[in-house]
This record gives sequence, structure tokens and C-alpha cells, in this order.
Amino acid sequence: MGGFFGTVCGHDAISDVFFGTDYHSHLGTRRGGMAAYDPSIGLQREIHNIENSPFRTKFEDIFDEMQGTSAIGCISDTDPQPLLIRSNLGTYAICIIGIINNADALIEQYLTFSSGHFDAMTGGKVNSTELVAAMINQKSNFAEGISFAQNAIDGTASILILKEDGAIIAARDRVGRLPVLIGKNEDGCCVSFESFAYKKLGYDLEERELGPGEIVEITADGITQLVPPGDEMHICAFLWSYYGYPTSTYEGVNVEAMRYRNGAIMAASDTEAGNNQDIDYIGGVPDSGTPHAIGYANESGIPFSRPFIKYTPTWPRSFMPTMQSQRNLIAKMKLIPVHKLIQDRSLLLMDDSIVRGTTSAKIVRMLKQAGAKEVHMRISAPPFTHSCHFGTDIDSEENLIANKMSIPEICQHIGADSLGY
Repeated sequence: MGGFFGTVCGHDAISDVFFGTDYHSHLGTRRGGMAAYDPSIGLQREIHNIENSPFRTKFEDIFDEMQGTSAIGCISDTDPQPLLIRSNLGTYAICIIGIINNADALIEQYLTFSSGHFDAMTGGKVNSTELVAAMINQKSNFAEGISFAQNAIDGTASILILKEDGAIIAARDRVGRLPVLIGKNEDGCCVSFESFAYKKLGYDLEERELGPGEIVEITADGITQLVPPGDEMHICAFLWSYYGYPTSTYEGVNVEAMRYRNGAIMAASDTEAGNNQDIDYIGGVPDSGTPHAIGYANESGIPFSRPFIKYTPTWPRSFMPTMQSQRNLIAKMKLIPVHKLIQDRSLLLMDDSIVRGTTSAKIVRMLKQAGAKEVHMRISAPPFTHSCHFGTDIDSEENLIANKMSIPEICQHIGADSLGY
């Protein structure tokens, strides 16, 4: 997926954007980038690969290398960004969040009528951010260009632009699949994917969430609406189940509170059906399964426990590696059982989703090998029968276990004693 953060203020913006962008590191692991504007220097830009090292370590020298009262930063799971673009609209920095499914068609269309070109990457691929910029530049101003690009894109594109006058333009994707929020303090304004990022940095005097397709221009003095929001809203529900950070709020609903409520709803359903009468402990698959389990335990009255712990210092999220063999290894190595809480116990585990079934099967096997009498699985998201084409990292349909198996078949495949969604 990815996330971004930008600031326009009366002081040096580099520190705020460094920390604000770093607060989005849970949304991506491939590229990190920052761009800044200073009246005496102009636009500056830096991009680093963060696949083997976190954002903060790659950008720890940024305070000596970049300065400005306006800046934007991006965590990307796709192409390097922000990019610096020089066009008929001026020179600007741009980053995007989302995915463009019809990129090849848009590239062909652009090259046919414009006789222009793109900077091709390895294998001939075109950077999605450069493609979006090329589409924006076909119009006479940023608002018209962004609306033109978003209407042409099959997929999702939330856009952040740092202009050469220091102002920031922020645009939420056409149907609001991903959040874009504005914060304000006495010295300026900021824009962020995650609400907690700007609140931690003190931009909490006012809060505004852009509507679907809304475009605004942000300066240190305030916000100017360039394009009003549309009526069609399709925010990604998986933000609350998995991607969103627990302290974040989208559309007025806190992530952690939503996960508690999801767990409580499943507990009430299981209790009514008599499906949890002999359970000793409720546990959660860390990290996002844990609050669902707390909600389930609170509602059902069955004690909450942690029958296994995730080793966090070195192991990344298991769905991130591109090789299935590496995903399998990480899924096995990062979870460590607590035998005292497993031996001869009937456990009910909450998780946010089952995508390929790799992690769930290994968890059930690990717990039974550690002596669990029974292992029951409950999933807070519906079965994933189709891949996501809008930026959420859900695999191709051929790898989605719910696309090939029924719920009883999935239960048997992962080795659980029962499975509920």
C-alpha cells in the first residue's frame, strides 16, 4: 500500500516530515522518500531503498542534507518516489498512494497523442508516479489535471504535490478508498494518511478528513478547497481489520475500538450457537488479531491469554516477501509458543484474515505440536475470494485459499478443529 505525510509551516519542516513519514512505516517496506522546498534553494528530493533497513536509519542524515518550510514524505510499496517534475505547470514534487491497473493502456494512449516519452525502469516499466504526473500535465492547472488523472485511472490514486511556491496540493482518490487527513497548529498545516502521526506532532488544533475525490491546497495560513468531494465513498474496510495502526481513526471510527467490537460480535454469535462452551483461553494472532481476541474475551467472559509471542526485533510481516518459500520460513520462525499456556488446553484464536492459509496452518500445527488439545480459529474479515485491484496487498486469485475451498475445506486444510468468519 503506502502512506504519505506533508507539512507547510513557519519553521523548518524537515523534522516534522521525517517523523510523520516514519509513522507510516507499517504501510510499506520498499521505498522511502522526502522532498522539501526552501526559497533560497528551491525543491530538493531524496529517495532510499528501505527493504533491508527502516526509513529512519536511511534518512537519519536528512537534517543536514535538506531544508525548507514545506516538505512531503512517502513510504512506498511500489515505485521510487517522490519525483521532481518540470512541466507546463511548473516544477513540483509528487508522490502517490494506490495502484494503476490500466497503466499500460494509459501509457500507450499518452505516447500516441503526445509523441513524448517516459524514463523507463528495468524491464521497460514506467514509474506509476511519473505516469500520473504526465496525465496531470495535460491540463492547464493542478486541479483539472488531478481530476482528469483520477477519472482515467482504473484503481486508486491519492496524490500529494509540493509546488515550487511551497504550497502543498492534496487529493484523495476518486471514491475515497484510502484516507487523507488535514491537521493544523498555530504555525501551519499538515496532511497525513494516519491521524495519529500529525496528532503526535502537535497538529491537533483542527482536524479535517478529505472526502472522495476532494482536492485542496494547503499553505501555512490554511486550506483552500480546489475541487469539492464527490458522493461515492468506498473506503477500504481492511484498514480497520489489518492495515490501519491501532491508534488511527478513519471516518470517525478508531481502529482499536473497531477490532474490539468485531471480536465482541463474533463472541456473541458463538455464544448464542454454543460454539465456545469448552474453550479454556482466547488468544490473538499478533499483532492485529490481538485486539479482536480481547473483544471476544471481554464479551464471552472466557479468559484472554497469549499462547505464543511474535519475535519482533528482526522478523518482518510474513506477507511482505515476494518468494513463497521465504514467507513460509518467516511465518514459522517469528512465532514462539508459550508451552505453559498451551499444554492440554482448548484454544480459540482470533486473526484478521486468511489469505493463502500459509500462516494459519503453521500456527495450528505449532500449537498442536506444543500440546494443545483443540485449536479453533475465528477470522474478523470475510473470506477473500477475489484479489484486490485497488492497492491492498491481497494476492492473485489463484493463491487465495477461499477462492478454491469452502470454509469446511479451509478448516480441514489448516488443521483447525473449527473455523468461523
